[in-house]
Amino acid sequence: MRSRSRTAVIVSLSAAACAGALSVPVQAAVAADSPVSSLAWHPCAAEGSAPGAECATLPVPLDYRKPSGRTVGIAVSRLRSDRPQARRGALLLIAGGPGGSGVEELARRGNDVRKATKGAYDIVSLDPRGVGGSTAADCGVAEDDRRILSLRAWPGPDGGISDGAARARRIAEACARNGGDVLRSLTTRNQARDMDRFRVALGEKKLSAVGTSYGAYAGAVYAQMFPERTDRWVLDSSGDPDPSRVVRGWLANMAQGADDAFPDFARWAADPARGKDRLAGRAEDVRPMFLAMAAELDRKPRTFKDTGHPLTGNLLRQVMQMSLYGSERYPDLATLMQAVRNSSSNDPLTVAEPLTEPLSQRDVAVFAGIVCNDVAWPRDVASYERAVAADRARHPLTAGMPATITPCAFWKDAPEEKPTRITDRGPSNILMVQNLRDPATPHFGALKMREALGDRARLVTVDAGGHGVWLDTGNACSDRAVSEFLVSGERPAADTVCRG
Repeated sequence: MRSRSRTAVIVSLSAAACAGALSVPVQAAVAADSPVSSLAWHPCAAEGSAPGAECATLPVPLDYRKPSGRTVGIAVSRLRSDRPQARRGALLLIAGGPGGSGVEELARRGNDVRKATKGAYDIVSLDPRGVGGSTAADCGVAEDDRRILSLRAWPGPDGGISDGAARARRIAEACARNGGDVLRSLTTRNQARDMDRFRVALGEKKLSAVGTSYGAYAGAVYAQMFPERTDRWVLDSSGDPDPSRVVRGWLANMAQGADDAFPDFARWAADPARGKDRLAGRAEDVRPMFLAMAAELDRKPRTFKDTGHPLTGNLLRQVMQMSLYGSERYPDLATLMQAVRNSSSNDPLTVAEPLTEPLSQRDVAVFAGIVCNDVAWPRDVASYERAVAADRARHPLTAGMPATITPCAFWKDAPEEKPTRITDRGPSNILMVQNLRDPATPHFGALKMREALGDRARLVTVDAGGHGVWLDTGNACSDRAVSEFLVSGERPAADTVCRG
């Protein structure tokens, strides 16, 4: 779930066991700081890498129940503190997704993080197994089934999910045929174990971390599994950690998230400052305009001149949902709506078609692997049909997509471990930060995470929309709260609100 990551929007998308529910052999395999291979650091070669950043590959067990068996490679990176006298440890950036690249995250904002934390840390990150430079995961999914409108299985104009169910089954069957042991190893708990191996390889007794979106959940799981190895821990844009649903619940919550966030777009689109690009004279007119336009495109799709492909109601809804991730994306939706409104229904649209490229095999495999391996999903297709019908009625903006069927309904293998139950048992060293109108991880879901953590956490709520807070929204109050905590260890005495 990172707000700027294309993979993140798949889930954020887009996460009844007790904390000690995993099998004893797996826990024992990572409980001690056993030696791991030393890291052979070298200058990062990827385009866009931060100047001075170093990269390496960390070998970790494919299966932690067999710690001496086959290994997979985890791509890791670091940006050393530029103030060695101020350095107090390592700060791990945990990317969103599932499927976000931590190496790319460090390249994108490592220097900003180092500056905000005044050189107190080496900034480090990793590509989770299956992602980026780490050992690849691949389901061999057909290109048409890797398009985001297919993978997220938007219901048909009449609310039907038969096409989506057929695609979900094809994806699950491809993963069963081609995914192998690497795909089966993709879980949030294994990501937490890999993060702990990285800690050991860095020579750190404890880690500090900032996890965003899905990365916040992965960070919470780490803090539950290895509480004594956490130093200063930030969860940015959290979802409901209910272990009976996890990602299924996150997807479902996005319907309310869109309802919460859309009024910000509407105010922006009706602002007189938009000039000729203004969509409406009043903010309250934008939502009915959007709903009517999507319904008309359901009945009669338009055609893009550049590709000849259709603009359907669901494509417009997908652009809407992604545009709510941040105000810098609002023009994407406004431009598309203007193009439809200002042209004849029989004329091709001259605006460029969005979302033309299919997702990569890795993106699809990691998304499907983690969300289906972490928790069991319902198998009854009729239950999804009922859920979609109810969700469409309650949340017409997203037309039932957050409740629809996924490949997990047809997944071959049952989860090997129970999901982690986040609890209040552990050190009081967690700071949560959350936008009030987040389209992907709604505030009410973050309150569930806050409740689960109890006195371990403090929550800073930001009166803003968009997905991702620290160094993303431009809110000085929340940026200061997070940065001061990471540098000094001081948190707000109680939960607090930052105004715009």
